[in-house]
Amino acid sequence: MTAQQILAVGPALGRYLDEFAECFVHADTRDHLKQYVQGQLSDLPRKSVEPIAHLADVPPRTLQEFLSLSEWDQDRLRDTVQSIVARDGAEPQAIAIVDESGHPKKGNKTAGVHRDYCGSSGKIDNCVMTVHLCYASFDGKFRTMVDSDLYLPKDGWNDPQRRRAAGIPDDVVYRPKYDIALEQVGRALANGLRPGWVTADEWYGQKPAFLEGLEALGLRFVLEIPKDLMGWTRPPADADTPRGEVRHLCRWSKAMRDQPWEKFHIKDTGMGPMVWEVRVASFWMRRGKEIVGPYWLVVARDVLDPQTIKYFLSNASGGVPCEVILHVAFSRWPIERTLEDEKSELGLSHFEVRKYLGVVRHLRLTQVSHLFLARQTQRLAGKKS
Repeated sequence: MTAQQILAVGPALGRYLDEFAECFVHADTRDHLKQYVQGQLSDLPRKSVEPIAHLADVPPRTLQEFLSLSEWDQDRLRDTVQSIVARDGAEPQAIAIVDESGHPKKGNKTAGVHRDYCGSSGKIDNCVMTVHLCYASFDGKFRTMVDSDLYLPKDGWNDPQRRRAAGIPDDVVYRPKYDIALEQVGRALANGLRPGWVTADEWYGQKPAFLEGLEALGLRFVLEIPKDLMGWTRPPADADTPRGEVRHLCRWSKAMRDQPWEKFHIKDTGMGPMVWEVRVASFWMRRGKEIVGPYWLVVARDVLDPQTIKYFLSNASGGVPCEVILHVAFSRWPIERTLEDEKSELGLSHFEVRKYLGVVRHLRLTQVSHLFLARQTQRLAGKKS
């Protein structure tokens, strides 16, 4: 960035934060929004409340109360983020991406903390899990987080005393992550975001309720699926017709076996071009006692490592080119990059508040900060570094 561009960022941030004014009842609370976001955008090595407060020259207690006690509408803050993206960044082929993230935490008092696999530490760890929805342009050049929610595990948070201590409302109970993700997608639609596609990893792709929910919302999807997902590559006589795992169907079914592998250039990477070879067939599944389909079953293997095989399911119409389906299938990287940016640049995992409301508000404020960065990145794209 040039000096002139750097100087322009300050006024741009002020104008941007003005769009969130109606989320706050009092002017001093709106000031804390600016202080918190400026702290997240700063070069502080750790972006928890205390260092941000010192940077803003306010007592740490002030920002702690801003997160946990002050009167302001964190849901409206999220909705405003989505409305801004719908107004300024919407495109018909945009991709909505679902993922989750773990944040290592010590002790057992932070709302939602439990033992789970945590990607940040690479092991089963004491952590808080969050579910996220990212909105990305089809080419991935614009990407931002549009929803983030705290996941409450099934076990360990049923004790009323523990819930009260963590400030967990009575109506916040365990819900599967795919259910949280579906609610996030529904909220985005209500706020004017209409993605052309939805994608997620195989954990979501194997959940019938997730697929059914996306279909009910009228959305197209390309979801990775596990190799042992059961179904048929030709219309079954009834729901009791023997099914096969997709890994076996993709190897032995006539629909797959009789077609040649077709190579597709997925994208260019720092290691060189990513090329996968692909076969595609129609696919039916059982949902309860019903047969649903046809879907597209896509099997893709890495040309450089044929033992690396991925399976995808899509409800795209027959006229959609395979190149488009593959592009969406391999487009989960924007949310991975967004989470990485939020953690490394904005302190997403640095929260030290323990109450439910404080954690949720931190997640929403981080969305505000990230959208500002995403818009500035888009504005300056292609200009001299």
